[in-house]
Amino acid sequence: MKTVFSDVADPTEKLSIVIPVYNEERTLGLLLEKVAATPLSIAREIVIVNDGSRDSSGDIIGRFMAQNHDFEVKYLSRENGGKGAAVRDGIAAATGSIIIIQDGDLEYEPRDFQRCIDPILSGRCDVVYGSRERQKGNGYSQLRFYLGGLAVTWFINILYLSLLTDEPTCYKTFRSSVIRELEFENNDFGWEPEVTCKLLRLGYRILEVPVSYTPRHIAEGKKIRWHDGLKAFMITLKWRFKSMKKFQHLRKNT
Repeated sequence: MKTVFSDVADPTEKLSIVIPVYNEERTLGLLLEKVAATPLSIAREIVIVNDGSRDSSGDIIGRFMAQNHDFEVKYLSRENGGKGAAVRDGIAAATGSIIIIQDGDLEYEPRDFQRCIDPILSGRCDVVYGSRERQKGNGYSQLRFYLGGLAVTWFINILYLSLLTDEPTCYKTFRSSVIRELEFENNDFGWEPEVTCKLLRLGYRILEVPVSYTPRHIAEGKKIRWHDGLKAFMITLKWRFKSMKKFQHLRKNT
């Protein structure tokens, strides 16, 4: 497989693509191929975190790593601890100036990477979220998940005076200097609203760009559940009022 690159705009910039994986044998091989082949204007590294998969995901990752690549591939294997724990390990291992999170399924398209990093490269912001709501034609897996995501986003907007359209999106993209120091305590899907709320409290602008989305159902391996939504509301409320003194050095000067 030949890796495709567009002309590198800035040799000092590198994108770290952090991929938490848990039992994704159905989609992981194709996903990794897409991640490797997607054109980018900067260099890349791939950081794969196997979160205790019990299927053949580890073998698929091994075959991918055995291929010749024009970039570094890092592989971390850990006991199952949840998406947040896997993402935390991946961020710690990443060396890029920009970090994006990519799930191990095929719900999101790596071809949207460049769209997610362009506002950061141009200096417009330090955080970009890929919004499924801003892209026409996207579907959803189940109505309850869709409405739950909208409700969490609405709740955050009300409490934090933000204008987000899709807080639960997978495609969260950060200047690494920000996300590496912004600790999060949730080991499951709760890491996402926690990070969002902390960034908003610290004055960071979260810019959204439209991204494609092909939803999958629970029978196809979708892992989020209704109780994750309830927890997101509690996390959102907690960090609206909890002290941020520990993170004051990260406060954005606006």
